[in-house]
Amino acid sequence: EGYFAIFNSNYELWPGASESIAPGAFTECISGDVRALYNHDTNLVLGRTGAGTLELREDSHGLWGKIKINRNDTDAMNAHTRIMRGDVTQCSFGFDIEAEEFRDNGDGTCHWTITKVNPLYEISPCVFPAYKETTVSARKEDFEDIKKRQHEAWQQQMKSKIKGGQ
Repeated sequence: EGYFAIFNSNYELWPGASESIAPGAFTECISGDVRALYNHDTNLVLGRTGAGTLELREDSHGLWGKIKINRNDTDAMNAHTRIMRGDVTQCSFGFDIEAEEFRDNGDGTCHWTITKVNPLYEISPCVFPAYKETTVSARKEDFEDIKKRQHEAWQQQMKSKIKGGQ
């Protein structure tokens, strides 16, 4: 879970040009069928709002999301472990801009403010996000529960093998 986009946080597009996201920019698009990917990789789907495995909401700080990890998906478990270890700590998102405001600062620099995102295609825990202030974390209790269930499944498997071998 974490903030996949932070409002009013400047991102340098190139020297002298920056952009930020205005509060309310995601209001309409988060009701769509948004995917949670790992590192923007469409082969590594972690969740989806349409499946009820991704929760998104907009608050005064930004776009917050929570992914329900599929314990039977080794790719999802590997991503979860990297986040737990602190190897992956930030997020990003894939989107189109529907509305924005442009400001010429009068000093050779300029700034765009994204006022409406539509559609929001995906959110991603990732290694190199554009917006550095984003955050992602995995809750330890989720991880402990996952490890316990994996151990119980392994025990059941071993019991079945032993019974089958007699």
